[in-house]
Amino acid sequence: MPNENNRFSLQNKVSLVTGGGRGIGLGIAEVLAGAGSDLVLVARSESQLNSAAEMIGQRYGREVETISADLSQVGDYGRIVEQTMDRFGRLDVLINNAGSNVRKPFLEFEPEDFDAVMAIQLRGAYFMAQAAARQMAKAGSGKIVNLASLTSKIGVPNISAYGAAKGGIFSLTKSMALELAGKGINVNAVAPGYVRTSMTEAAFNNSDTQEWMLSRIPLKRFGSPEDIGYAALFLACPASDYITGEVIYVDGGWMAG
Repeated sequence: MPNENNRFSLQNKVSLVTGGGRGIGLGIAEVLAGAGSDLVLVARSESQLNSAAEMIGQRYGREVETISADLSQVGDYGRIVEQTMDRFGRLDVLINNAGSNVRKPFLEFEPEDFDAVMAIQLRGAYFMAQAAARQMAKAGSGKIVNLASLTSKIGVPNISAYGAAKGGIFSLTKSMALELAGKGINVNAVAPGYVRTSMTEAAFNNSDTQEWMLSRIPLKRFGSPEDIGYAALFLACPASDYITGEVIYVDGGWMAG
């Protein structure tokens, strides 16, 4: 029997993490680096990317390429994959994490608000996955991990467009898994519960909202970026080679109730 510890290793692999400069994306990147993966971090902010790359390089000794890109722009997807191949010559894992949100009541949402959320959360994830899958198909293997959400399956007030986009990620993951299985590509999703990041700060700043959230979490704590990272690592590493089309909720037990 092969060394089972190697099934959880990403040694000699290259992982591309969108939205990798901060928050959940950075937490995932750290966990993947700790498992041996070299990294490509994509975000709009060059300063965040540089800070993340320096930290990961010093802490984990991995090679890190940074790419400043706006994932709402269709032309950037191919460039990101091309730059990854130029630097490393391979792409083994895509973590489709980049996102945005607009918090407004449904009756106050404007078309431009809706478009701003969808451009990154759903369209961006779709075409970033497509660009990565085209390269992975040439190699005959790859892992794509999309970031879904509790709101892929439940409603939450004032983030209707975000919920619609994450519902789309749930369905997209299933469809991609079926189409890409024959090309050696596994497609799964991680659906975080409430994790404190800059994008969710508004919810955490309201004490009533915090109390409501904790009342729904059996484990009675909020998640951390590393909690999401370890689930993503499992779906990215060889230990999950017989899993595709699944959405794993990392939510402290919220969806169990």
